[in-house]
Amino acid sequence: MRASQRGLLAVAVGACVIASAAPAHAAGLYFSERGVRPLGRGGAFTAGADDLGAIWYNPAGVYDAGSQLLFDASWLHFTNDYTRQAVVEQRDPNTGQVVSTHRQTFATVSGSSPVIPIPTLAASYKVHRDVVLALGIEAPYAAIASYPEKMGSDPSPQRYSLITLEGSALAVLGFWAAWAINSDWHVGAGVQMLAGTFVTTTMQSSCVPEKFFCAPEQPEWDTLTQLTAGPIISPSGNIGVKWAPHPKWRVGAAFQAPFFVRSGATIAARLPSTAAFETASQEGEDADVSFELPYSIRLGVQFEPLDGLAVELDAAFEGWSMHDEITVEPDGIALANVVGFPDRYYLPDQKIPRNFQDTFSLRLGGEYDIAVSKDYTLTPRLGLSYESSAVPPEYLSVLTVDMPKVTLGMGLSMHVDAWRFDVVYAHLFALPVEMQPEHARMPLLVPVDANIEEPHYVNAGTYDASANVLGLGLRYAFDHESSNEPPVDDKEARRR
Repeated sequence: MRASQRGLLAVAVGACVIASAAPAHAAGLYFSERGVRPLGRGGAFTAGADDLGAIWYNPAGVYDAGSQLLFDASWLHFTNDYTRQAVVEQRDPNTGQVVSTHRQTFATVSGSSPVIPIPTLAASYKVHRDVVLALGIEAPYAAIASYPEKMGSDPSPQRYSLITLEGSALAVLGFWAAWAINSDWHVGAGVQMLAGTFVTTTMQSSCVPEKFFCAPEQPEWDTLTQLTAGPIISPSGNIGVKWAPHPKWRVGAAFQAPFFVRSGATIAARLPSTAAFETASQEGEDADVSFELPYSIRLGVQFEPLDGLAVELDAAFEGWSMHDEITVEPDGIALANVVGFPDRYYLPDQKIPRNFQDTFSLRLGGEYDIAVSKDYTLTPRLGLSYESSAVPPEYLSVLTVDMPKVTLGMGLSMHVDAWRFDVVYAHLFALPVEMQPEHARMPLLVPVDANIEEPHYVNAGTYDASANVLGLGLRYAFDHESSNEPPVDDKEARRR
């Protein structure tokens, strides 16, 4: 039931496109804050943003970057253990009524991410004493996870949520401008574009149990589906401000606008092995997928009690409640010659419930410049953050693993003249979630019959996830010799 998968997979696409795409959001559909230097500070980089990491955290910091080039890359090593639980029902074949139930616990399945560096590449140029322009490309720190299709000879228990996201490639491209209004106030803004393709592979079910053909999760009715969404082209933007009320204090605020994703998609599928599909075929392959990615607000205060020492406290709010559903609109997709169906069955539109919730996070981090010699400076940094989850437990699945998280980050920079070399290690502790089957609300979608009155839910069980991030970075300041020239009427050079 290719068609079925079309709708279902498109959903997956939407949900996961999101996962990879949520710019400026740390909760929700990606797993970690980003950037080698900022992550070493626990993501506390709103008031202290003074290099090109600012394009993600606070565009006003682009001014402090001056003319420079920044490149970094990190590996997000994500792992997740999922032990699924389900209530198995026995129905009367004559009436369809449930006559008995029992709880089943499946074997634990483990997911992991491939070794793929997640990059940042940005360049800026001071076109005027008070104005700096920047170009950049960056990718969110998303967990591109994979799970087995089978466990031994049995189908894997998570297959209806996800098998793999490999093949996805999404990035945020942008142009930013920052202006020093005076010595105390800097502002910045950027125009962004989410671009790329998203590939997801999952198993769909083509079973309609009310028709008495089959039972939910019967393997011979499974449809292996790969959906490719793209090209994704979704515009947005961000703005920010920095204020220095005192030489030792910095205050920063930033706003990230929502992304409204509207994308075409194509699908390739392996139809079920059951006899009802022996002569079946799918006509058409195109569909449209739409969903929203939320806005976010960041606030931060940085204090510099000693020369070279900076400590920052940040808070962030993310409006994930606007991501309430994913809409999938098949473009004339039909199933032909399926036993028990009309000669040609056109797939209806689907609205997949997501019902995410707004999130809040706190970040505390700092760094300290240590002059080793006239030409060398070392800067160790440390940070800690807490983020609530955008995914209510009842809607949690291996497709969008997100729980309340604590992140411990540590990093080190070495300054050599105009060069800065960065390294970071961070560990993310995700709080385990155990969800009882009676609370699960992610349905096994059966798009060939979009109005099933009693959905079969497939996301109950225990989720236990964590991640390690390893990253390297390089920055070169073209105006290194003149980087301490004050903007406008600044009487004290800003710390670089």
